[in-house]
Amino acid sequence: MLQLKGIYKTFNAGTVNEKRAIDNLNLTLEDGDFVTIIGGNGAGKSTTLNLIAGVYPVDAGMIHLNGYDLTNLPEHKRARFLGRVFQDPMMGTAATMGIEENLALAYRRGQKRGLGSGITNEERELYREKLATLGLGLENRMTSKVGLLSGGQRQALTLLMATLRKPDLLLLDEHTAALDPKTADKVLQITEEIVARDNLTTLMVTHNMKNAIQYGNRLIMMDAGHVVVDIRGEEKKNLTVRDLLEKFNIESDRMLLSE
Repeated sequence: MLQLKGIYKTFNAGTVNEKRAIDNLNLTLEDGDFVTIIGGNGAGKSTTLNLIAGVYPVDAGMIHLNGYDLTNLPEHKRARFLGRVFQDPMMGTAATMGIEENLALAYRRGQKRGLGSGITNEERELYREKLATLGLGLENRMTSKVGLLSGGQRQALTLLMATLRKPDLLLLDEHTAALDPKTADKVLQITEEIVARDNLTTLMVTHNMKNAIQYGNRLIMMDAGHVVVDIRGEEKKNLTVRDLLEKFNIESDRMLLSE
């Protein structure tokens, strides 16, 4: 489904601030993989997602997704293949537009825009059904401005928008980090349900080791711009935070990972 081969990325090359962010990164995801990514600050986690999304060009290497070569494709052309949720709940939605209007934008992603009619009754019913699955009562507030929603409601809506048209790959960049623990747990529960229901191939960056272990079928750890740990299957199911720290001799304060 996804193949990253020989990826390199350096920022501020040739200056005193030069930083090798990604160093010969190789990673392959199978169809339906739900992979959690952990690592310290500067390990290359978010940069990897940005390279896949086309926010930055790679210096070397290739990115293939579901048979397509994305390596040199501009960011806006990759959008039709990808769903993405950011750390900041304010990103990914238009605050001054209604819930159903935001969903309509997501529903039309990658399609040609014309001067046709607005939201149809059929679309509105689809949005109502999808919103109801979140369990947040948003299906009864479809005309409410998104800016009036709480951070958790807005992030759940963003997640729904990112998956409304089933993407080839879902990118979650610490999408619960800005939420309080109770709300974060709810958004993670919704995430797991959507990923499982639609069998979405997913990359989820997190600083929380418990979440990295609990969610998904595969866990990778990055350090210095490449993968240093790759755990899956039964080994991941039986893993604990202490096991992870001890097995790989990682000090939690150095890695800035929360237990």
